[in-house]
Amino acid sequence: MGPEDLKLDVSEDLSLNCLFCRQDDARLNQISHRNATCFARLDNFPASEGHTEIVPKRHVESFFDLTPEELQDAFALILAVRTDLTRRLRPEGWTIGVNEGRAAGRSIDHLHIHVIPRRFGDVENPAGGIRQILPNCDPETWRAATTQALQKGSGVLR
Repeated sequence: MGPEDLKLDVSEDLSLNCLFCRQDDARLNQISHRNATCFARLDNFPASEGHTEIVPKRHVESFFDLTPEELQDAFALILAVRTDLTRRLRPEGWTIGVNEGRAAGRSIDHLHIHVIPRRFGDVENPAGGIRQILPNCDPETWRAATTQALQKGSGVLR
């Protein structure tokens, strides 16, 4: 018997081992919204109250591999979640993001888009937003460089 004789049911394997492929398991996923290709679930370890993840129903790792329909449905759920959380929690801002790849911090190999309600004071200094994940984050340097570039009228800001 050779490798060609081994048949793997990938969808069955994924449904057993992937948190997001087990969307109907209420112990793992608290679903708030669904549409044809995606669902919204509350994050199990929320960064803030209302932290929600938009997840394609199809097992796909990369944002860049979503179909046009999945992209449209994901965006529709982002808007629906924003509407509901705005009414319920009245956040003062939002962080919306994807950890694309292990190097970017992805811990589950099934795409999920974070929708995180934010408030003034939830972190000491929110300036720079997600840029603070990298060590060269210095919003004051950016502010000074931007001001200088605008005053000089230079076309390139680097």
